Amino acid sequence: MAAGRSTAELERFLAERADHLLRTAVLLAGNREAGEDLLQTAVERLLRRWGRIDGDPEGYVRRTLCNLAIDGYRRAGRWRQKERLLRTELRQPQDATGDVDLRDALVRLLLQLPARQRAVLVLRYREQLTDAEAAAVLGCSEGTVKSSGSRGLARLRELADGWNDTAAMCGRNGKRS
Repeated sequence: MAAGRSTAELERFLAERADHLLRTAVLLAGNREAGEDLLQTAVERLLRRWGRIDGDPEGYVRRTLCNLAIDGYRRAGRWRQKERLLRTELRQPQDATGDVDLRDALVRLLLQLPARQRAVLVLRYREQLTDAEAAAVLGCSEGTVKSSGSRGLARLRELADGWNDTAAMCGRNGKRS
């Protein structure tokens, strides 16, 4: 048993980190409901191993979330690649609704990526992990993280090209930074 981990420690960990982990799960899964299910499954696995986990349990939960998301993607099959992104006209957001629409569009773009690329982008850019930390979470090499990230960003740019044209027509800066 890992240094006498108690139920109180588990409750404290979940109280402190649950919201952050839920946001990560939502990005990996694509929507709030699927993210909640993903996080619940990861927490169930954490509960089974709670007494044997050494160190910070957040890394274990993150890796479990990524593995579950990748496995779910594989099980779902190739239909996601055929799913068309609902195109909406880009406008300068006048209120919070516009921001929500842009976040939704980003999640829809992320869902078109293979699961490993999506996991790398979420860990690197949302979680702000280094290449080495992301590699440790995913159980792969740093080179795999770098190449998956590069390919994922390139694919996101391809998918967003149509949006850049629309943004230019709407008077917004359509250039990539």
